[in-house]
Amino acid sequence: MAALYGVSTKRLNEQVKRNRRRFPKEFMFLATADEAIFLRSQFATLNTGWGRHRKYAPYLFTEHGALMLASVLNSARAIEVSVMIVEAFVQMRHAVTIHAELAERVDELESRLGKHDSAIAAILSAIRRLGQTVPSKGRPIGFTADLNQD
Repeated sequence: MAALYGVSTKRLNEQVKRNRRRFPKEFMFLATADEAIFLRSQFATLNTGWGRHRKYAPYLFTEHGALMLASVLNSARAIEVSVMIVEAFVQMRHAVTIHAELAERVDELESRLGKHDSAIAAILSAIRRLGQTVPSKGRPIGFTADLNQD
């Protein structure tokens, strides 16, 4: 997470500790000893020397915790991620609203038709199925970080 937001791990941990009330258990938790060992084993080698690797289990963040973390960190990347997450939620809310309005109108038309015209009812049914999925408009919603960036 620190690399994603462009800050040091020490800085990230400081901000989490200073803003502990912003991170309830649904947003963030400590890895268990087994999880920490598993994470450690994912790296081929450990850095040598005093203080080069973790002594304590790392924090793990849910989606909500990642957003909250972006709001407490003051790096350019964290601000960018915060804005992108808010934009994604606005787009999702807009899509849900459009689909809810479309479904309401189709229901209204179906109630007026009754069962007299099966062809129109079939068309309305097809429209309803089309309204259940949102086609992608360009790049996917979300943030991906190029961790190789300097």
